Amino acid sequence: MDADKQRNDKNQVLDSKIPGAAYYALGVLTMVYSFNFIDRQLLAILQESIKADLGLKDAHLGLLTGFAFAAFYVTAGIPIARWADRANRRNIVALAVFTWSFMTSISGLAQNFAQLLLARIGVGVGEAGGSPPSHSMISDIFPPQKRATAMGLYSSGVNIGILFGFLLGGWLNEFFGWRVAFVVVGLPGILLAIIVRFTITEPMRGQSEARTASVTQAPLTEVLYVLWSRHSFRYLSMGAALNAFAGYATANWTASFMIRSHGMTTGELGTWLALILGLGGAIGVIAGGYISDKLSKRDKRWYMWMPVLALVVGLPFTAAAFTVDGKYMALACLIIPGIIMNSYLGNVIAMSHGLVGLSMRATASAILFFIINIIGLGLGPWSVGLLSDLLTPSFGGAALGMALLYIVPAIMMMSALFFYAASRNLQRDLSLAPD
Repeated sequence: MDADKQRNDKNQVLDSKIPGAAYYALGVLTMVYSFNFIDRQLLAILQESIKADLGLKDAHLGLLTGFAFAAFYVTAGIPIARWADRANRRNIVALAVFTWSFMTSISGLAQNFAQLLLARIGVGVGEAGGSPPSHSMISDIFPPQKRATAMGLYSSGVNIGILFGFLLGGWLNEFFGWRVAFVVVGLPGILLAIIVRFTITEPMRGQSEARTASVTQAPLTEVLYVLWSRHSFRYLSMGAALNAFAGYATANWTASFMIRSHGMTTGELGTWLALILGLGGAIGVIAGGYISDKLSKRDKRWYMWMPVLALVVGLPFTAAAFTVDGKYMALACLIIPGIIMNSYLGNVIAMSHGLVGLSMRATASAILFFIINIIGLGLGPWSVGLLSDLLTPSFGGAALGMALLYIVPAIMMMSALFFYAASRNLQRDLSLAPD
C-alpha cells in the first residue's frame, strides 16, 4: 500500500503543471547559452579579416576556432561540473558568463596570433562553466517526459548564438572592423551575468522526479563507470561527437568558403547564415527534442532514431552545398542541413541524464561534452583547415570547398551509424539508472 501511494504521489508530481518560474529559468539559461555561442561563433565570420590583418594561415584559424579552444574548454569542464554537483549551480553559471564575456571583449585588443590565442583560451575556460550546471538545473526543473523538449529549447541557444554571431559580426566587421566587433559583442554578457545571479532561484536536486539526491557526491570514477558500463552511452557519445565534428566544421568554415569561392561580403553573408544556420537551426533543435519526446511514448529508441534520420536526410544537401555553382544555390543547399544538423542535442543530453543518478548529472554532461568537444570542436575545424592548406597547391582558391566535401559527408554517415547502434541498448540501460 505504501509503495502504491509513493508511486501515485510521484506520478502526481510528474504530471503537475510546470510553474512559470521554471520557464523563466529555462529562458534565461537559453539566453546564456546563446551568448556562449555568439562569443564563440563570432570568430567564424571575422576570421578572414583577422587572417589578413595578422598574417595567419588556415591551420592557425582552425586552431583558434577548434583544438586550442576545445582543449581548455573540456579540461576545465569536468572540474567545474564536479563543483556544480555539490554547490550552487546558478552562481557558477553567473561567474562563467562574466568570465567568457570579458575575455571576448579583450580579444579585440590582440596584436598577434599568440595574444588572440590566449584570449580565446580564456573564453573557452569561461564557457566550460556554462552548460553542465545549466543542464543539471533544467533536469531538476523538468520531468523526464518533457526533458528532451526542455533540453532542445536550451540547446537552441547554439543556433540563436550562431544567428546573432553571424549577423552582428558580419555587419560590425564591415563597418567598424573585427576589433570593434569583439568588444561590442562581449560587453552585454556582463549584464547577463548579473541577471542570472539575482533573478534565478537554485532548484532542489531531484524535485522534478519527487526524488531526493544523496548528500554524498559520487566519486568521478563512479560516474565514469556508470556511463562506460552503458553501451548506449558509448555509442550515443560518439554519434554526438561526430555529428558535432561535421557541424562545427561546417559552421566555422562556411563563411570563409562563401567569401573565397563566391566573393560574398561579410555583411550580406552574415545575414544569410544567420537565417539559415541560426534561425533554421533553432527551429530544428527545438523540434527534434519535442518530436522525440512525443514519439518516445511508444518507443524510447526514437531519441536515437531521430538523429539518424536527420543525418541521412541532410547528407546529400551538405555535399551539394560545396559543389554547386552560384552563391545563392549554395546557400539554398545549406537550408535543410542548417535546420536539422543540431537536432540531436536535446536528445543526447536528456538520455545521458536518464542513465545516471541525480547527483551525477552535471558531471555526466561534462563528460559528454568532453567527448563531443575534443572530437567535434577540437578536430572538426582544425582538420578542415589543415586539409585546405594541403590542397591549396592543387586546387588554389577551391581548396577549402574540396576539404569540406572530402570530410563532412563521410563524418555525417559515421555519426548516423553510431546513433543507430546506441538505440539497440537504450531502453535496457535507462532502466538500470541509479538513484
